[in-house]
Amino acid sequence: MASHIRTASLAVTAALTAGLASATPPAHAAPPPGRAGPTHLVFEKNRRDPATSRVRLVQTGTGRVLADYRAGSGQGGTAGRDECVRNKGWLPDGTYRVLSHTTRKKGGRDGINGYAIHVGDKVCRDGRTQRTALFVHSEMRSDGAQGIAVPGRDSPYRWDGDGDYRSLGCVKLAPADIKNLFAAAQRYGWPASLKVTK
Repeated sequence: MASHIRTASLAVTAALTAGLASATPPAHAAPPPGRAGPTHLVFEKNRRDPATSRVRLVQTGTGRVLADYRAGSGQGGTAGRDECVRNKGWLPDGTYRVLSHTTRKKGGRDGINGYAIHVGDKVCRDGRTQRTALFVHSEMRSDGAQGIAVPGRDSPYRWDGDGDYRSLGCVKLAPADIKNLFAAAQRYGWPASLKVTK
């Protein structure tokens, strides 16, 4: 009798264990369709031409590039390649925390509008100069639409051409590219950090 009870008890335990195992996915299970797991952004500087640098959305751990775009940072020239020159130089090398993202930033005429990713402040290589108010953004109105062309002038609400890849230090993408980046981040997972490298 004890033998039958022990056998029955083992059978029940085995069934329960099997049920739990099937309900809990293995730790290495693939992400749901369209999800890549943790991601981060990489801004790769082009020292020869900062306006033809690259921004990539990358799967953390594997290094798989999920999206890749032309981008710029800084004003170009010698000062534009100096990470310690505020409002002219490109972003300092290093890792930044992504603080927030929005498709409707309202910065007004002298600010950033529409699609924008806010990243943390960074002290440059001199150990003193802090770069602040840093974003990955474009040029558009706060609703994401393009503003009206202004003959003979560069509009802050409109992408007017290659010159708009220049910035006061932020990373800038063309409007269609930043919208595509937001869609890719929504699909694969929002990046937690931005890595800036040469």
